Amino acid sequence: MSTAALSVATGTRAGSQQARPGERSAHARNNRIGWAFVAPFVIVFVMFLIWPLVHGFYLSFTGESITGANGEVIGFANYAEALQDPIMWRSLLNTLWFTVLSTIPLVVVALVLALLVHQGLPGQWLWRLSFFMPFLLASTVAAQFWIWMYNPQLGLVNYLLGAVGVDPVAWLQDPTWAMFAVVVMTTWWTVGFNFLLYLTALQNIPEQQYEASALDGAGRWRQLRSITVPQLGPTTVLIVMLQVLASLKVFDQIYIMTNGGPAGVTRPVVQYIFETGFTGYRFGYASAIAYIFFALIVIISIGQVRLTSRRSA
Repeated sequence: MSTAALSVATGTRAGSQQARPGERSAHARNNRIGWAFVAPFVIVFVMFLIWPLVHGFYLSFTGESITGANGEVIGFANYAEALQDPIMWRSLLNTLWFTVLSTIPLVVVALVLALLVHQGLPGQWLWRLSFFMPFLLASTVAAQFWIWMYNPQLGLVNYLLGAVGVDPVAWLQDPTWAMFAVVVMTTWWTVGFNFLLYLTALQNIPEQQYEASALDGAGRWRQLRSITVPQLGPTTVLIVMLQVLASLKVFDQIYIMTNGGPAGVTRPVVQYIFETGFTGYRFGYASAIAYIFFALIVIISIGQVRLTSRRSA
């Protein structure tokens, strides 16, 4: 190698070696800036999610009470008591029953409403606003509205039934009808979100598919079965997953409308956890019930994900 080439190569290596410390310092500075931006979220995330999860799990193994008494570690005693608690099991069954009753209409009704609007009804903006507006209401407002609707003497529901000769029904006081009454209110209140998801998915279906099927002689019913419903499959799976998880966590409307009654037929497990911890003052036992419920949600979520993956495959 010539002297000139050697000097050029040596200079290049020296220059690269001189540049590396500067690059490392710039990289470290960028990391510090990045962590500075991320730090507020990380602090809030740890304080309000990670730490409560860890601390709650610890409490589930103690006899912690809001009074401060009997806070020592007692092992799995809370879990053993919870598994033998008939009220907890009934609350879990109430929650699952509500989930089944609410998920079906919240999917079907949302799809029907989206199809009606997508067909080009006059005044589409008014229909969209009407279907979505209840979703914007607070749970307390929506619940109070339906409490008046269900009033046995003055409510609109019994008034309409009386107009066709049906006797008044104590919707929120009758164990037979209380859960169904809450489901109707929940459907009216939250169907707007699912309606928007379906409407967006319908607008993304290529119009050429409908035109080609029409040329082959397919009617609207055939197009609905062979084109619309299959194309909405991923959206339906998403809505079902979101709805199941939301229904499992039901609390607000039931607590306001029935307070878990009558005779505990509408009490969800979240309300039982609340009552055990803040009315019965048993934080440890309430934490154990909460983690049993958390395990149930995880199992249901895993089952949904696996079922979705198989269908996609």
